[in-house]
Amino acid sequence: MAIQKTDKIWHNGKFIPWEDATLHVMSHVVNYGSAVFEGIRCYALPTGPAILRAPEHMQRLLDSAKIYRIDVSFSRDDLVKAMVELIRSNGIWPCYIRPIVLRGYGEIGVSPFKSPTEVYVINYPWGKYLGHGGPGDDEGVDVCVSSWTRMAPNTLPAMAKSAANYMNGQLIKMEAIINGYVEGIALDASGYVSEGSGENLFLVRQDTLMTAPLGNSVLPGITRDSIIKIARAQGIAVVEQMIPREMLYIADEVFFTGTAAEITPIRSVDKVKIGAGKTGPVTKSIQKEFMGMLTGVVPDRFGWLTPVPVANKQPVGV
Repeated sequence: MAIQKTDKIWHNGKFIPWEDATLHVMSHVVNYGSAVFEGIRCYALPTGPAILRAPEHMQRLLDSAKIYRIDVSFSRDDLVKAMVELIRSNGIWPCYIRPIVLRGYGEIGVSPFKSPTEVYVINYPWGKYLGHGGPGDDEGVDVCVSSWTRMAPNTLPAMAKSAANYMNGQLIKMEAIINGYVEGIALDASGYVSEGSGENLFLVRQDTLMTAPLGNSVLPGITRDSIIKIARAQGIAVVEQMIPREMLYIADEVFFTGTAAEITPIRSVDKVKIGAGKTGPVTKSIQKEFMGMLTGVVPDRFGWLTPVPVANKQPVGV
């Protein structure tokens, strides 16, 4: 989906025009991939726009920066406030929000320490990432198990949402598309199920919801955590355990989760039909509450929504 530009971008504490958010080709991030980032959604509720789990996303951004020894001079609250002010200033919602912390133009060489830290927050309209529908839509996506493996422990830190990690994700995604699938599922270095190119993965087997633990090269997804909390609140048994590849084929239900993917059912893996080949009852139950909360139909019982104060309560985005 093409990027739709907005008016302003937040950069190091100030708003700048979209066109001015540029980097030199010799910036450290261009040459070495030295950036961490987030993906966040702002939804259009009847009461006005609201950001889903804003503090948790910004805390993960700072955690990712800390893992890569990137000093950030803004606090979590500063960054949440920047998001709110940006959405209000641009007047675009619902929208996708992309905070980025990167190493800028300074010195060449692998060592990043003398390259300045740049912090950006961008928002823009963005629709469905995988599949076509939402709650009540039985359509799922067809995926494959990728030949590309997720990063082994002690190579690149999977718990950090870094730009470098998504080179691995690109290989998984491109292979899947070329072979006629929507997405790929990666295994970890030991051959156990990890995650998609940019999504966490859940499966249901005999009324138990399963997902891989963080030790299987899994990003600690904010949506992943939301689904676990919703499921447990609904009385669904949830376990984090190592998942062998063959469990995907005999699962009753499988679905992706993520800020972009939200909750996307999977109807087949490697051309093996999952369950009845459509959205299963556990997925539907979790999806109904999750998406219902984001449309104002279901109360926000977890306190996950950060409202954006705007004069016009009607959505003006896509």
